[in-house]
Amino acid sequence: MMKEFKNYFLTVLFLCVTTNLLTAQVNDTIRYWNRNTQLIPWRPMPPLKPATIKYTDLDKDGDPDILSYTLENGMAVIWIDDDDDMKYGDLEGDTDNDCLLVDRNRDGIFAGPRDLSIDWGDENGDGKADIQLIVSNGGLKNRNFYDWDGDFMYVMDEDGDNIMQYIDWNLVSMQAWEHNGHANFYEDYHGNSLFLKMHGSSFRINDLRYNWENPFIFYDVDGDGLTETAIRFVNTPTFRPADNSDARFAKIDTAIDITFNGKMDYASVAWDLDNDNGQGNEFDFDLTLLFRGEGFDYTDQVQKFKSLKGLGKQTAHLMYDNRWREMDELLYPNRDTAFHMIYKRAKWERCWLVFDEDDDCNRWERVELYEPRDLFAKGREKGGLDHNGQADVMGDRGEFDGDFSGKGQLYIGGFDGKIHLYGAEWGAWRIDQTAYSFQGFGGQYNRWRPDRLQKEPEKFATVRYEDTDGNGFLDKLWYDLDGDKIFEDSISLHQLGIDDKQPVKGSHTLKPNEKTDLFFKLAEANWMKALEIEKVAQKMGLNTQWYSVYKQPRTAHEKYDYAYWLGFYLYRDMRDFLRNSGRKNEINALDKAYYSGNWGAFAK
Repeated sequence: MMKEFKNYFLTVLFLCVTTNLLTAQVNDTIRYWNRNTQLIPWRPMPPLKPATIKYTDLDKDGDPDILSYTLENGMAVIWIDDDDDMKYGDLEGDTDNDCLLVDRNRDGIFAGPRDLSIDWGDENGDGKADIQLIVSNGGLKNRNFYDWDGDFMYVMDEDGDNIMQYIDWNLVSMQAWEHNGHANFYEDYHGNSLFLKMHGSSFRINDLRYNWENPFIFYDVDGDGLTETAIRFVNTPTFRPADNSDARFAKIDTAIDITFNGKMDYASVAWDLDNDNGQGNEFDFDLTLLFRGEGFDYTDQVQKFKSLKGLGKQTAHLMYDNRWREMDELLYPNRDTAFHMIYKRAKWERCWLVFDEDDDCNRWERVELYEPRDLFAKGREKGGLDHNGQADVMGDRGEFDGDFSGKGQLYIGGFDGKIHLYGAEWGAWRIDQTAYSFQGFGGQYNRWRPDRLQKEPEKFATVRYEDTDGNGFLDKLWYDLDGDKIFEDSISLHQLGIDDKQPVKGSHTLKPNEKTDLFFKLAEANWMKALEIEKVAQKMGLNTQWYSVYKQPRTAHEKYDYAYWLGFYLYRDMRDFLRNSGRKNEINALDKAYYSGNWGAFAK
């Protein structure tokens, strides 16, 4: 019996010693399968050796509150346990209510210049974060202007999908605009989401309750997890002038370069009218309205949060700038008050419209705005309609109400069946029938690139619109179809005896689903009109089969687009036929029928 026990004891002792040796060998180096692969680095790498992890118990309750170590690239890391659930032996904090500090520039300072900090907050206590704050600081050299290498950004996960900011952990860098395909962005721009963002370092901003894009709101109208409507608010900040001549900065810490006045001077609303977003086409807004002017004061739009502070002052000694860890409120209009602020509270001075006629826009937030500049100049910041660095060179239609006389209202033009901006003094459409030129994205978003990632054409066709009588409705059109920058043809509705006035609809009065219904009805009405034009052309003896590609629309936008082009081609063919057959006296009647949409008299 004693012999058997002795053998058993020796066996157990051998196994224990062997196990301990194996454990020591395994634990000496932490293996991580995605270290230095070519796959997406979704999570930070763990420390190489457990022995390098340091735990600190701030409140002396027997469990750690701080976990720190150094990455193999030499960057020091601190995890702050804000919800008191960290344990000895943990290799990292959690992503529901903790804070991560990375000394990205390896200077021994956290949350300072060139550093990355991430803070998560669980507002409803369900164990998943509802808020994520990214503090990606830039350097100290880019004073007195946008600190483009810095970002201060909150993401609010309002639809509970737990998708927020995207960090490339190989680069240890926020890469919010990385995506799969055209527009499946890794950042949470899909569904019901909201973010606040300033391109600037936290230590440059005077009051961190305010922000620049404050906020950007995404609306999932039909519950498919994608975005059908987006609102962008902007409170343009004041920057410290190079000569320090602005008195507002006189009593401010010299590190502060950016202040906010609490007034929203910019608001844009974008709609996916045909609701054609889906796999491979996750963002496809069709129309954007931009409002600019005095705007509105939003300092009463106080949003309270209980999870932003965390341990707050208890860990202030760890950070260069810890102010964002001591706040319990932010100031911004939320998704429920946003439309009211735009249409009821604000005082606007101008309104612009842009429509993505060639349906190629995969901008993640909106159809980017054309500006009321030169009709034909093209290129980023070259003074043309596409002066905006994120706008398409061609393919969009812009209209401009310079005095806000139309109050952001819309109407459907009787002369072309398109949605127009009431009150616009003029507008222009740079035609791109084949969607040849479209706004693209590179690996690191356009702000770090001097060029737009799109094909710029040598020439393009242009249609110019004007409200010649100032009644708010466009009534004259000019055509430059050969792209020589000379209008070879024009049409005046007044000269044709056509009333330009149409029913006006406030964009804010339409419920979200009604905008899609409106577009589908518009596309259908335009299609029926195109079929009527085809019958007239056939009766005239013209061969309409040349345009068969336009006779088979498969989507609502194709029906809208093909209806216009089928009707336009046939109208132009009929015009030529009358001219070439000696029937020029009938051209005026043809013009009137086409631009009024009333073909009854001409068809006879």
